[in-house]
Amino acid sequence: MIDRRTFLGSAATLTAATLLSRRFAWAVPDGEHKLGNIGVQLYTVRKEMKHDFEGTLAEVAAIGYREVEFAGYFKHSPQEVRAAIDRHALVSPACHVSWDVLGDQWPAQIESAKVIGQSYIVCPWIPEKIRKQPDGWKLAAETFNRAGEASSKAGIQFAYHNHWFEFLPVNGKLPYDFLLETCDPNLVKMELDLCWITVGGADPLKYFDRYPGRFPLVHVKDVKALPKVSASGKQNFGDSMKDMTEVGSGIIDWKRIFAQSDKAGIQHYIVEHDKPKAPFDSIKTSYEYLRQLRW
Repeated sequence: MIDRRTFLGSAATLTAATLLSRRFAWAVPDGEHKLGNIGVQLYTVRKEMKHDFEGTLAEVAAIGYREVEFAGYFKHSPQEVRAAIDRHALVSPACHVSWDVLGDQWPAQIESAKVIGQSYIVCPWIPEKIRKQPDGWKLAAETFNRAGEASSKAGIQFAYHNHWFEFLPVNGKLPYDFLLETCDPNLVKMELDLCWITVGGADPLKYFDRYPGRFPLVHVKDVKALPKVSASGKQNFGDSMKDMTEVGSGIIDWKRIFAQSDKAGIQHYIVEHDKPKAPFDSIKTSYEYLRQLRW
């Protein structure tokens, strides 16, 4: 038994210590910051997934990845997908789904994500026929808000993944800015592709400053040189393999970007290469670079 004075004194000491530790929890010495959740977008190994679903997941896990982002399940049911990632000690925080899924198929997609254990469902592309409509970007924002409202009721966050065309002006305004301003920040988050925003000529840090906490996921891939891009959105650049490269072997300053991770709200760092020559070697090289990265 302790008396009231001792109890209050101990409580005050504990409270002060707790507040002090919280205040300085961020004060990690320079050179000691490192990435947390390093994942891979399985689109990078899509041919391998189609040929050998289970073996590809095993290889991804052997490299060291613990998070995988799906872009299709190759005729596997949600239950089969969940069992497969469980067998290889993987988790899937997110998946990519096409624009068309955001309509009548959306409720089934939400249920699928719940079975697999995903916290995010990401739309990675707005078809050109939508973007070229007079109110195409407005339609996109309205569609995203509706999808986000429905998924949030199931405890799942909707997000949008950019390419480069969102950073080319349409009627004097960047479509990416329009989406961030028009979409409900609680219903629609952004999976910022750090390569494509660079290709589009924009600076991710400026977006982190203007929209803190809006970017819980990022795609991490690199580029050797900045190509010429057009608003058409055709992916000749990514499919050509000429300029895209493994993380750490290109021109993107990863330390500069990741130093602002807390402001951005980044929780998941997802490696991707649209068309690597040797997919497993590619994702291994990128993983090893990110695993050893310090700033």
